[in-house]
Amino acid sequence: MKGVYSAPGDYIYFKSQVPLHKIPIGTKQWRYYDFGPKAVPPLICLPGTAGTADVCYKQIMSLSMKGYRVISVDIPRVWNHHEWIQAFEKFLDAIDVHHIHIYGTSLGGFLAQLFAQHRPRRVRSLILSNTFLDTRSFSAAMPWAPIVSWTPSFLLKRYVLTGIRDGPHEPFIADSVDFVVSQVETLSREDLASRLTLTADAASVGPLLLTDSFITILDTNDYSAIPQQLKDEVSERYPGARRAQLKTGGDFPFLSRPDEVNLHLQLHLRRVGVEARPDLVPGIPKGGSGGSSSEENEKKDPEAPAKDEDPANDDRGSSDNPLAESQLPHAPESSQSHSLGDQLVSNAIVCHFSNVHMMVSLHSGFLKNQHTTPTETVMRLCAEIFALHLLSFYVGSLYISLNCNRRVGQVV
Repeated sequence: MKGVYSAPGDYIYFKSQVPLHKIPIGTKQWRYYDFGPKAVPPLICLPGTAGTADVCYKQIMSLSMKGYRVISVDIPRVWNHHEWIQAFEKFLDAIDVHHIHIYGTSLGGFLAQLFAQHRPRRVRSLILSNTFLDTRSFSAAMPWAPIVSWTPSFLLKRYVLTGIRDGPHEPFIADSVDFVVSQVETLSREDLASRLTLTADAASVGPLLLTDSFITILDTNDYSAIPQQLKDEVSERYPGARRAQLKTGGDFPFLSRPDEVNLHLQLHLRRVGVEARPDLVPGIPKGGSGGSSSEENEKKDPEAPAKDEDPANDDRGSSDNPLAESQLPHAPESSQSHSLGDQLVSNAIVCHFSNVHMMVSLHSGFLKNQHTTPTETVMRLCAEIFALHLLSFYVGSLYISLNCNRRVGQVV
């Protein structure tokens, strides 16, 4: 967490492709990402005290390109749990979402349970990660909670960061910690004060109408800021819930172990009946500029094949091409190299003689519709003949060397 922090390349690419929405609802300012087909019931990601909407960017990119809709939100400035329930319901009404699935971590998991308790008709399932059922232990650890709104920003940030285990970490966990620390620096004093107030405000989760089979508990086994006793209480409250344990991952497995977390999220959504719609996810053109709006994810441009001269897009056939092959920075090249039958085929013959490595690359199999002149044909033919001569020379030299070695061995 020391030194100059540099944002990951995939996060920079994410910011260039996925728009950040900011809408005022009443006195609350909501900041969120919404990506994926709107016909699919959304998975809403609620971060912990130190998180923002950006911390779930890996889940947004991975699940949206599989045909799921993911909404990641910042916890707004609310100062008690009843205000949170009302504000979150107004937010869902504003974005025209009625039934949701929630993935909540730490404080976000606690707020997700409270909302499911008081608005059971809107919550269809829960994924709870490193979370708790009541705030008594946090209230006892914050005797200065009544004056938290008057506390300077640097003291609030220091208090939040002390809950994050500091080094040494394995590289992926260290990267996740660095990323979250960078996000904490973007939070204002009011944001931090409201989140700490929610953590220390006396409240507990009551019985849920949601059956345990629609709950998945996703915890890490190494360490987290949430004491193990509090995580065990969650498991005891929902004995019929599906358990998913990560051997390692730290406080932020959604960043340090994104592949495992995304797999468990996808399995959960399938189990509770959410059907992915990859046919509604358009591909992003190679080298696409800027972010696309949420409305554009629902549209299919009939002129897109005509505007895009990349032959990879001509071979898509149907609209069920997932966003995975065009959203990640390296994906367009890999998908293009495997999907085209009329690409250049590179045939290389490696010749090794007298400890000198020579690489003669013969490029053949040009595009079917490419015009080939007689001069080019003659040059290719000469290159192939030259390579064959080199190959035969190499085989003969190898044969002579083996015979000499055998004779020397017999003399000795």
